[in-house]
Amino acid sequence: MDNPLLESDGLPPFSHIRPEQVEPAVDSLLAACRARIEELTHRTDPPTWENFVEPLEEANDRLDRAWSPVSHLNAVMNNDALRPAYNACLPKLSEYATEVGQNRALFEGFRAVTERGHLNSSQRKLLENALRDFHLAGVDLAPDRQARYKEISRELAELTSRYEENLLDATNAWSKRITDRSALAGLPASALALAQQAAADRGQEGWVLTLDLPSYLPVMTYADDRGLRREVYQAYCTRASDQGPHAGEWDNTEIMDRILALRHEQSTLLDFGNYAQHSLATKMARSTEEVMGFLNDLAERSVTQARRELEELAQFAQAEYGCERLASWDLAYYSEKLREHRHAITAEELRPYFPLPRVLAGMFAVVERLFDIHIQEVEGPETWHPDVRFFEIRDPDGKLRGQFYLDPFARQKKRGGAWMDVCTNRFHTSRCDRIPVTYLVCNFTPPVGGRPSLLTHEEVETLFHEFGHGLQHLLTRVDYPAVAGINGVPWDAVELPSQFLENWCWEPESLDLISGHVDTGEPIPEALYRRLRAAKNFQSAMQLVRQLEFAVFDFRLHLEYDPRSGGRIYELLDQVRDQVAVMKPPAFNRFAHGFSHIFSGGYGAGYYSYKWAEVLSADAFSLFEERGLFDRDTGLAFRETILEQGGSRDAMDLYVDFRGRKPAIDALLRHSGIAA
Repeated sequence: MDNPLLESDGLPPFSHIRPEQVEPAVDSLLAACRARIEELTHRTDPPTWENFVEPLEEANDRLDRAWSPVSHLNAVMNNDALRPAYNACLPKLSEYATEVGQNRALFEGFRAVTERGHLNSSQRKLLENALRDFHLAGVDLAPDRQARYKEISRELAELTSRYEENLLDATNAWSKRITDRSALAGLPASALALAQQAAADRGQEGWVLTLDLPSYLPVMTYADDRGLRREVYQAYCTRASDQGPHAGEWDNTEIMDRILALRHEQSTLLDFGNYAQHSLATKMARSTEEVMGFLNDLAERSVTQARRELEELAQFAQAEYGCERLASWDLAYYSEKLREHRHAITAEELRPYFPLPRVLAGMFAVVERLFDIHIQEVEGPETWHPDVRFFEIRDPDGKLRGQFYLDPFARQKKRGGAWMDVCTNRFHTSRCDRIPVTYLVCNFTPPVGGRPSLLTHEEVETLFHEFGHGLQHLLTRVDYPAVAGINGVPWDAVELPSQFLENWCWEPESLDLISGHVDTGEPIPEALYRRLRAAKNFQSAMQLVRQLEFAVFDFRLHLEYDPRSGGRIYELLDQVRDQVAVMKPPAFNRFAHGFSHIFSGGYGAGYYSYKWAEVLSADAFSLFEERGLFDRDTGLAFRETILEQGGSRDAMDLYVDFRGRKPAIDALLRHSGIAA
């Protein structure tokens, strides 16, 4: 028990976890899980929920709790010692998961428990999902096909990890030192300070640009030097590919092709026509035709408006700045100029009103009013970095509901983007009573020069988005990990709480809570708010078709895969862009090589989920528009039907319970400024 990963209680002891402890802990827990399965499948008495399902859930939960901090540290504190330990365990975990899924005796035991009855709704849903997943893991396959399925699962686990590592290494490898301040003309003070701090951290004079988003986005949006924008754009969009400044060094080309081939092969083993069909077995959408119809309908509604928006941008750039032909590295720059020209507002103008401490306090105040909970920071729990903070959520009577870590700032060796992940699940039985704990991770600009981190309004939305995910996990009332919190929620419904919460970033009543000038504490002035609101749907159709480009590409990539010709990744991407894109990027662009959502992030054949769930979230928020932004009964209804139920019931049934009907697309189009 001197291995901290084998401790069965409490929060992860991050400061005591060492890379050399990872594999022994995983080996030990896998052996314990296999022993428990052997015991359960050789019982002589009839299987019940208490003597069969719960013991297996307990064994798997202990394995999950040990692996969670390891996987998390690999994402937020990646290093050369932890990486091989992490990768050594991936095939072992994959093999175990497939073993469980193909264990006929376990399957029969679960089926027997299902047939015995006397179950509550959460138990029935867990068993229903489990029986489905046994079939999806190949329990019905012949032994030789089961073996091949297992080999594919193992290789896919390794390949998706290598894809993410290549992208991280390629991102970290590039930087540009600048010693002439005039080369950075146009960059706001916040970006200059960050670049200067990056140089100082390297022991250098001047300014250093990197491909981390807090550095990359200001260059693309504000740098007057078009050549600099092009250079940074090319470095970013060729990461981990055969192009760009590090061409071939961390190339994901073969990995992507292999991932697509293996996904297709595994799907055909299970008698699906393709991986897109396979992926829908666990989603709300009923068919590939329904998904493509949904995406094509949105495209038809938005492409004409998006092309009109691009033409307006091109005319503005030419008339005001003499730009004869827009390039990909010009879009963000001139769009910001046009937004400022049309609405007299810039993203940087808003930053001083969104210091992170004020945004956090205001966000907590918003959800406390909506869902009748209380959030407070707690000192003491171990973390993995000095920037990390720890919070608790309690009911009005003081009962602890959940806890979460917040890791807000970008740094080297930390995966880009923003996400919520599970630390522990809620688990309540006669032998166990555990609350849920989550990780909330962002990559905001860190504090510079003694001032707090200042967020853009878009970053405020990102924080609300990830916290929405966190609330669904933390407020669950479901007792069993497999269907508690975000677990068991269909992938195309899991974005509902996150996108739903973003709406409170736009309303005056909630903005007063989350904004306050960093120097004076004053809320956003009324005139500035009116300009912010007026600019809400600026280039909304261009933004929508950009997301549709990702979604259609992802879904068609998996729907139309042909093993005889391979993925044809960029040929297909060009076709999709012909349909929905308003501007084609240059030939050197290697977007797919960095599209980690679908190649390593769980969104393969599922990126459409963002737009699918946005229909749900916009329609759900429209009820608050009708009844009041902080209407208590409506907030409690959302908490009780959506947040607390998790994956314990059918997602559409839960939505209808809340809204009183199935969702309509009208609110999404209205919120997005898309003309009818």
